[in-house]
Amino acid sequence: MFLIAVIIASVCIGAVHISLPQFWSILTYHSGLSKEVLFSSQQTAVLFSLRLPRVLLGVIIGAALAISGASLQGLFRNPLAEPGLIGISSGATLFAALMIVFGGHLLSTIGSIYGYYALAVAAFIGAFVTTLTVYRMAMHQGKTVITALLLTGIAINALAFAFTGLLTYLSTDEQLRNITFWSLGSLGGASWVSFSSVLPFIALPLVGLPFMAKSLNAIALGEVQAGHMGIRVNRTKRTVIVLATMAVGASVAVAGIISFIGLVIPHILRMAFGSDNRLVLPGSALLGAAALTLADLISRTIVAPAELPIGIVTALGGSPVFIYMIFSQLKKQQL
Repeated sequence: MFLIAVIIASVCIGAVHISLPQFWSILTYHSGLSKEVLFSSQQTAVLFSLRLPRVLLGVIIGAALAISGASLQGLFRNPLAEPGLIGISSGATLFAALMIVFGGHLLSTIGSIYGYYALAVAAFIGAFVTTLTVYRMAMHQGKTVITALLLTGIAINALAFAFTGLLTYLSTDEQLRNITFWSLGSLGGASWVSFSSVLPFIALPLVGLPFMAKSLNAIALGEVQAGHMGIRVNRTKRTVIVLATMAVGASVAVAGIISFIGLVIPHILRMAFGSDNRLVLPGSALLGAAALTLADLISRTIVAPAELPIGIVTALGGSPVFIYMIFSQLKKQQL
């Protein structure tokens, strides 16, 4: 219900206001259920051309980031694991920047839909390479060392941002604006084309990751115990990593870096309902979709007619929760 309420508020609130009766009238009129017209042509154009694709894009990206964060936390058995913290987002951004700076001639020779796909594939490759690198470097005697995981993620983040900075120095003015977009995060470029181009990359993780819940619950007891329970641990690791990086890579490709959604949302659900991934994974997708949609609504209305980058809004909201998580972890270690 919360997600539905946020979606309705997002499509109605903006520079062109659409009341609830007008919103319902638009839907019923264009679906053939009613012939009553309570709306203007401008409101119809704004709703179908601007608001709906932006809101739907925010819904699937929020769901993708949150469920990816929850699955990685379950895999690494640590609530601090998150696509941004372990370098996945920065790696995806680096490869997207490489495509922007050096792939312009390719993108100009194919249709726009294929251009979006090319950028999403580049971001996915960057996310996957980063995840694999961090995961391999954090392995010791067949086990994932969480401290090494986070420290390696910090190092990979710094390295990726350094190369992204170098690409920024080499880029043209237009390329610089595009790279800046990835760095700050925004849904301002949403359209039906961008939505449809990333939907396959995000739909598969949204459908597939909840099926990993039982395996992740077993891995939480330890990889050896999970193996004795009949769980194929290595296959589960590969599947979760591929699906999570696919979702994050596609999200970064169209919206840039949006921090803290994958970190905070799963933690809130674990505090409320426990650590059962059968609840946490689908719950994270729903709450993440609502949280990012709400953040986007705030970003485009709080400084209207200008627009605040959505990454700033999520960082301002997520940082206090992240600090609380750190202190909670310290207290648990002291007990």
